[in-house]
Amino acid sequence: MPIKTASSTKALPDAVQDLKRQCGTSQPRVVLLFSSSKYDAGELTQQMQHAFPDACVVGCSTAGEIAGGRMLTESVVAMFLDGDIVEDASAAVVENLRGEARLREAFSSFEQHFHAPVSSMDIHKYVGLVLADGLSGAEEHLMEKIGDRTDIFFIGGSAGDDLKFQSTHVFHQGNAYTNAAVLVLLRLKRGFEILKTQSFHSTGKVLTATKVDEPLRKVLEFNHQPAVTAYAAALGVPAESLPGLFMKHPLGLMVDGEPFVRSPQRVDGESILFYCQIKQGMDLEVLEGTDIVADTRKAVEARLSADGPVAGIIDFQCILRTLELRSANRCEQYGAIFSGLPVAGFSTYGEAYLGHMNQTSTMLLFR
Repeated sequence: MPIKTASSTKALPDAVQDLKRQCGTSQPRVVLLFSSSKYDAGELTQQMQHAFPDACVVGCSTAGEIAGGRMLTESVVAMFLDGDIVEDASAAVVENLRGEARLREAFSSFEQHFHAPVSSMDIHKYVGLVLADGLSGAEEHLMEKIGDRTDIFFIGGSAGDDLKFQSTHVFHQGNAYTNAAVLVLLRLKRGFEILKTQSFHSTGKVLTATKVDEPLRKVLEFNHQPAVTAYAAALGVPAESLPGLFMKHPLGLMVDGEPFVRSPQRVDGESILFYCQIKQGMDLEVLEGTDIVADTRKAVEARLSADGPVAGIIDFQCILRTLELRSANRCEQYGAIFSGLPVAGFSTYGEAYLGHMNQTSTMLLFR
């Protein structure tokens, strides 16, 4: 099997040996590592690089893990990609996300590794992964910079720390970083697809962000009214009821009829803080939640039947979706969607695909 997944809840160093045992005799070119914050990030990535010295070992801390059709907590999961899937791979760290976050060195290293300019790379053969510090507040800027440099799709998620909101880490070749992102460029032997799915439909009600503080991800006014007043009026509820409705009624930037979700975090006076950036003048539609399990099953099954077998899936799942599944006791039902498939992923502090968004599952499907 060209893609294997593994998971462990053991302590270090036994967890690493457990993952290595589950990998068996495979010689992975890439090891993706997603781990609970209960593990020491530096020790874990160092030991995994030592266990797989010839592989590109990358990953991040999480707010929950996904492996083999199960949604896990306090575990470490791995996906092993061998030469039948990945012809070649290169990874780079982008440091200082809250500052300049220079991508030039990362993309230069990709060009040196693959002996080709990024601009000439086939977007159907190359795909990128992006794992970012989930507390940096800088994912939008990072994704914009990536988009300025290449048409290659980059997909991924923001690292978590089990809802502690203290420190999140990304892993690269035996080292752990904060205030950083890891970019991985894969040249695949066979095709891939990207699946973005969320469980919302538009109510048709539009809120225009007329006054914002973009760096703080804060909206002060919608429709030239205090943000809280306008949002509550759109839902037809008293202002004091608004925070309890955020998860079921986030906002969506609509692109070709599909929402890119912007989730409110909390009320701040008459303003609202969001989990991702909203630009001044942006028109957003009020969304209404639907069934995560049913919607995801439908989306995945459609892709599985469309273009032949899928060799494996990486699932970057928003922590807000995970919390909703946990509260409804539906994690097992969600995991069952992927039964029989090599699947690994994690609950994120935001998802990356053509930008930064929330309450979404972004998946990379290997054909």
